[in-house]
Amino acid sequence: MPPSSSAGPKSRALFERARRLIPGGVNSPVRAFRAVGGEPLFIERGQGPHVWDADGRRYLDYVASWGPLLFGHAHPRIVAAVQAAAARGTSFGAPTALEVEMAARICAMVPSVEMVRLVNSGTEATLSAVRLARAATRRPRLLKFAGCYHGHGDSFLIKAGSGVATLGLPDSPGVTAGTAADTLVAEFNDLAGVTAILDAEAGQVAAVILEPVVGNMGLVPPAPGFLAGLRALCDRHGALLIFDEVMTGFRLAAGGAQERFGVRPDLSTFGKVIGGGLPIGAYGGRRDLMELVAPSGPVYQAGTLSGNPVAVAAGLAMLEMLGEGAVYMELERASQELEDGIRAHLARLGLDLCLQRVGSMWTLFFQPGPVRDWPSAAKSDTARFGRFFRALLGRGVYIAPSQYEACFVGAAHDGEAIETTVAAIGAALEESQS
Repeated sequence: MPPSSSAGPKSRALFERARRLIPGGVNSPVRAFRAVGGEPLFIERGQGPHVWDADGRRYLDYVASWGPLLFGHAHPRIVAAVQAAAARGTSFGAPTALEVEMAARICAMVPSVEMVRLVNSGTEATLSAVRLARAATRRPRLLKFAGCYHGHGDSFLIKAGSGVATLGLPDSPGVTAGTAADTLVAEFNDLAGVTAILDAEAGQVAAVILEPVVGNMGLVPPAPGFLAGLRALCDRHGALLIFDEVMTGFRLAAGGAQERFGVRPDLSTFGKVIGGGLPIGAYGGRRDLMELVAPSGPVYQAGTLSGNPVAVAAGLAMLEMLGEGAVYMELERASQELEDGIRAHLARLGLDLCLQRVGSMWTLFFQPGPVRDWPSAAKSDTARFGRFFRALLGRGVYIAPSQYEACFVGAAHDGEAIETTVAAIGAALEESQS
């Protein structure tokens, strides 16, 4: 019997209790299901491509902890690595050999990274990279793109995407006017707009930061020449180019989006993907920049849990697996099969909806598209998406509970999983039309 499209009694009871103890009942806003209606699922466990909620209902999972679970839930090699590391000690606040191995692997895999610093989250990585850019250039301002999300640091909550867009908040109280003034905003895929800002702010912009493939206003690819154009503009104006590869790193290619598109940033940031889904992050780039970070240089950044041995062990296991076999070819094959199936249903039903995919990341926008930037993403019919989400959930497929998030295919999504998903999407599209 398929799951219901609404939360079961155990999830509802947990949510009711959580709302008395946790703001909004969740520890990250998009989990609250406000954008799609209903009450959130409380997940009990995961295995391979599936998760089970507190009521025992099973779902094919395309959230994948928001991207990092390239090999699905509870992969035996990653679990074994976590268990072995935990048995040796969960935290030391001191250097370990695993940290050195992790740094070596990242530097070997990512084209632009010559040195890397491990931190505790993607947010911490982006905050640290921007501080480093400001110190290196001795400039105050940051240029970001509307709809791109780089964590919840003050500088980034100016026209951010993801959870901010989901809740309909253009920015956040608590961000000072001074911080807002130092954050400049352009539209994604608009080189002319970036050129105008950099010309007007000559000598003031420390860095341009972006998701090279956006996952936080739904999946939005860079237009041909856009990333290369940003590289040239940054070089011309003496600004640093920062790629936020928290979602795209090690997913779109072994070297991330920068390998896939052939454009090298000055600095790159990564998140929990390098921990196999455990809490961790990193920022890295050119050696001359990274040597400015303390204790080599004057730019301070520290963390007791940085390089946590359990997270690093899990990440090393995952990175090793990425180097075995044709992982990216298989991800592309499964993702193409999913895309073809969805497009066949759209054609059969005569639906003018916009499906966008890069590698194993995808979003179905409830509008004709194409979606190139935040203004075009914002034209999506979010009420219709909510009906689709609930109809799909009722058929045992769990996608991101927001129109403005990407979905993720993993190596655990075998042919049967993709076939089941395509059938469920077709039925959900029919149901959600009314």
